[in-house]
This record gives sequence, C-alpha cells and structure tokens, in this order.
Amino acid sequence: MAIGTISQKIFSRASGSARMVEPGEIVEAGVDYAMSHDGTSVLAIRAFKEMGCDRVWNSERIVIPFDHIVPANNETAAELQRDVRAWVKEQKIINFFDCGQGVCHEVFPEKGFALPGLLLVGADSHSCTYGALGAFGTGVGATDMAEIYSRGRLWFKVPETIAIRLTGSLKPNVSAKDIALMVIGKLGADGATYKTVEYIGPATEALAISGRMTLCNLGVEMGAKAAIVPPDRKTDLWLSGRTRQAYHPVHSDPGSYDYEHEYDIRDLEPQVAVPFRVDNVRPVSELAGLPVDQVFIGTCTNGRLEDLEVAARILRGKQVRVRTLVIPASREVMMQALQLHVIQTLVGSGVMIGTPGCGPCLGAHMGVLAEGEVCVSTSNRNFPGRMGKGGLVYLASPATAAASALNGCLTVPGIK
Repeated sequence: MAIGTISQKIFSRASGSARMVEPGEIVEAGVDYAMSHDGTSVLAIRAFKEMGCDRVWNSERIVIPFDHIVPANNETAAELQRDVRAWVKEQKIINFFDCGQGVCHEVFPEKGFALPGLLLVGADSHSCTYGALGAFGTGVGATDMAEIYSRGRLWFKVPETIAIRLTGSLKPNVSAKDIALMVIGKLGADGATYKTVEYIGPATEALAISGRMTLCNLGVEMGAKAAIVPPDRKTDLWLSGRTRQAYHPVHSDPGSYDYEHEYDIRDLEPQVAVPFRVDNVRPVSELAGLPVDQVFIGTCTNGRLEDLEVAARILRGKQVRVRTLVIPASREVMMQALQLHVIQTLVGSGVMIGTPGCGPCLGAHMGVLAEGEVCVSTSNRNFPGRMGKGGLVYLASPATAAASALNGCLTVPGIK
C-alpha cells in the first residue's frame, strides 16, 4: 500500500482519488470550507458576479468574518462592508461574523470549521493557521475564491512536505513565536515555497494549541503552501464542544516526507525579525536597548489568551513607558481575559485595549506608525509600509513585546 503525508491523504480524499496522489500532481479537489473576510470578500464577490454566477455552491460552507478594518474607519470602508452584508443576506450565508467577533484565523477555528483531515481555503495568506488542528489550510486570491464560491472546487498542485522535527524544551520567556522566527531565519523567506511544512517531534507535541497556531500561522512567511501539526489528544480536547461535523484525522506515514530538518530548542533565545524581512532574524540580546515608540500585542499570530496572559504577567503592577496596544484575537479571547482579570491588569499598566480584530497589523487604522517610528509587534510581517509609511516593525513574541513596553526599548524578557 502506498505511503503518504497528511497533505497527500487530504488531497486524495478531497479529489476523490482511489489511490494516493503524489507530490507535484495536479488535482481538482472539493473544498470543505471556504473563508473570505471584509477585505477580500469585496473582490471575490465582484469576480463571482463577473463570472455570471447567481448562487453560491453551498451557503453553509462559506464563512465570512469581518476583521480587517473594524469598525469601519471611513465612508469607503463602511460602504464596502455594507455591500458585503447585502450579498451575504442575498446568498443566505449563515456563517457570517460581523464586526467585533475577532480575527478570521481565530474565529474560524473557534467556531469549529478547522477540523483534522479537512481541506480549508481562505482568501487570506495566513489561512495556513488552520493546520494547527491537523487540517490542510491554505490561502488563495480573490479570483480563485470566486471559483470556489461558484463550484466548491479548485485546482491544486499537491505539495511536497518538509518535516521540521523539534526537540528539547523551551527556556522561560521563550515561546512558539521564537521557534517560528528561528526556523524562518534558517530556511529563508523562500525556503519552503509551495511546500507543506509539518512540525513534528516532542517539542511540537508539548506546545498548546495556541502555540501550534503561531507556528502554522507563520508558515507562509517562508513560502509554504500549508503548515501542519499532526492532530493528537490536545487537538481533540481543544475541539471538544466546537465541532460542526465528525472528523477523521490523518497522519503522515514513516518515510513519507520529502525533506527533514531537526532543531534542538533547548538553548533558543528570544528572537526578533528585523525590518524589512521576516527572515532577517537575530537574537533579541543583540539589539537590546533599541528605542521603541510603540508596542503591539495581538493579531492572528499572537492575540490568544495565553499571549495576553504572558503580557499581563510581565506588566502586572508596573507601567508601560511607550504607547502599547493589546488587541484580543477574538471576542471569546476577550471574554476569557476579562474573567481572569487579564484585561484589568493590562489596563492598569497603561495599555490600550482595542476591538477584537486585525487592528494595526495591516496599517489600515489604529496604531499606524509615523515616519521613522519603531514598533515591536507580535504580528507576522515587517515589510516596508506594513504599519504605516516609513514605520519600522520588529517582530517578536508577547514576552519580548511586553518587556519592551515596560522599558521603552527592545528588551530581552526577564531582564530590565
């Protein structure tokens, strides 16, 4: 019997193949759930109409969260969001999550759409986040999403798989974000182009689902088509009470990987990605003392409860020295943080709390940087103009971000 990876097995099922599909093979596969947000839905709907389509293939399989510019920051955004709402109503799309529910890549798993063994496609590059739950999640452009809207199917090239084996255990104040940045720094921004990155090994298994989501979220920053963590007992526990359908986990067979890399994380230090490349990664200790104008903790990379708790632990009883924004990744996260008094701790430390959503990450509104200003951000991109024309974005973990907010300069967490 042919052996295969998680990716191969998911594409074999989704394409209806009676055999194991091979890396490099082109298949037409049925999508289990499709997602577009307020930013990409506008373009996908336009393309859908230009194709002459009247009805979506399945109104229960399309998920539309509003997260990128919420609440609307000007009349243009408000009008575009109004038009998407009207289309959602016309198409009877029931899985619509309006302003304030949170970032699409957090809401989508929370609401039970990201399940092991499924093929999930989003009109957003960070849809690879869903692989943290054992799914194949990938991003596509708006035109491809319009095709999925209409038929529920799309052509894919089955990717090769790179196995990243993580061993050892993390030091205090070192997290999944630091692991992901380290891997990207070693493989490069194009080191996994159109491949699946599958994180395996005891250090991967030790991570909570939140940490796995961080790993997978950053997969696209090294060019990956998808990033996956094999599902296990932690996956089942996290999904308990969330699932919308039965799921059937799949795992890679021994010897099925195309490439393998192994990293021992025992001596890993907090990492930072320096402008203007995500793979321009250095230990925070090498840049400690760099003056900072703003700190941002949130996004689909690091806006989950565990991330906010880390920040609250570091800031408790102290005051930030620079403007600091914390935006929970979802309403569920915000409610949990309120119940645990995490939000109160952060506000008491001088932090600003924003509406669950993408916030400053894309530079559209909230926390936009001025020319030459420096921001330590827990987001996933530091390209030129990402958070404001002329702004400089340093990507780091919640612990590093919180410590930097406390001292007003880039700081190794745990050291003043």
